[in-house]
Amino acid sequence: MPNTTRLASAQRAESQPSSDATSGPGRLVSLDVFRGLTVMAMILVNNPGDWSHIYPPFEHAAWNGCTPTDLIFPFFLFIVGVSLVYALDGQKQLGGSQSAVLGRVLRRAAVLFGLGLFLALYPKFDFSTVRIPGVLQRIALVFLGCSVIFLKTSWRTQLGLLAAFLVGYAVLLQLVPVPGFGPANLEPATNLGAWLDRLLLGEAHLWNQSKTWDPEGLLGTLPALGTGLLGVLTAQWLRRPNQEPAAKVAWLFVAAGAVTILGLLWEPWFPINKALWTSSYVLYTGGLAMAGLAALYWVCDVQGHRGWTRPAVVYGVNAILVFSLSVVLSRTFALFKLPGPGGNTLGLKDWLYQWGIAPFFTDPRAASLAGAVVLVLIWLGVLSWMYKKGLVLKV
Repeated sequence: MPNTTRLASAQRAESQPSSDATSGPGRLVSLDVFRGLTVMAMILVNNPGDWSHIYPPFEHAAWNGCTPTDLIFPFFLFIVGVSLVYALDGQKQLGGSQSAVLGRVLRRAAVLFGLGLFLALYPKFDFSTVRIPGVLQRIALVFLGCSVIFLKTSWRTQLGLLAAFLVGYAVLLQLVPVPGFGPANLEPATNLGAWLDRLLLGEAHLWNQSKTWDPEGLLGTLPALGTGLLGVLTAQWLRRPNQEPAAKVAWLFVAAGAVTILGLLWEPWFPINKALWTSSYVLYTGGLAMAGLAALYWVCDVQGHRGWTRPAVVYGVNAILVFSLSVVLSRTFALFKLPGPGGNTLGLKDWLYQWGIAPFFTDPRAASLAGAVVLVLIWLGVLSWMYKKGLVLKV
């Protein structure tokens, strides 16, 4: 059933600026805005009108490097880390047995992981070739791991674990020989993570565009936990009592700059790489995420400038829903075949693009981007209606 409590809280926060910028247990409007902007960007880059014609910033880096598109997933994992602190800190402060809250965390992680598997199976439901790793699966594992770490440890221990995860992952990928291939390496199909995925999951259950490696592979979960922990540490800083919001924001910008620079300094030895989720990539993208949240926190929660935030908020409160439905509907539309140019058949989505958008543009890349923007606006209309009706579907 739809849960309207969360929406009511968001609406109250949207209309009532906090005197202490949510330093206590209140809700961060900036977090919903950041989440919404991130998901809007995710819908935009995942749904071009024509995959053959895309502007470079809307593509992933071929291997090493980082485009704006490569920022989206780590931003979301960072947001997961921030969100779980605001959701679980009350239970942590109460002390005592945490079995009930850990049970809820485990159930939510299981639902997210199961939803990811469903999206991988749909619409063919071929279990012999289903991709086991995936975006929602990684979100589930990071949510579970970071929640347990947050509930059971202090911020100092969390900082130590962050360092251990990043250094340990670098050692594994750069120093441990790869069975059957020889010395450690960072190539797509022959690195230690790719070997481990093939060993434990089998090639039939990896990313179908490669079969020999997966960008959301098992070993990469270790540094992905580091991305989540950066969000956990950031949230605890924002929730510190008895500190002026301006000081919080200033020091958060300092920390963001230091983390980003550290990632860039590490890059020559351990290249920034999304597919491998390298330690330098964690620091570089995590620092940028910290800076982005700090800016939005100052604008939305401290200064109370929220009139412009409505589109992002309506995306943010139903983020998992819109991501999942966009995948399901895209694949459903592909099942309906219609006649296209040159006697070819097209799926319904491609047919609508070819007849309703592409003819109005001379540059095919502009047309492709317009197709993605139209989809973002359609979902904005749907989510705005849901928001108005109080329909927030929590996983």
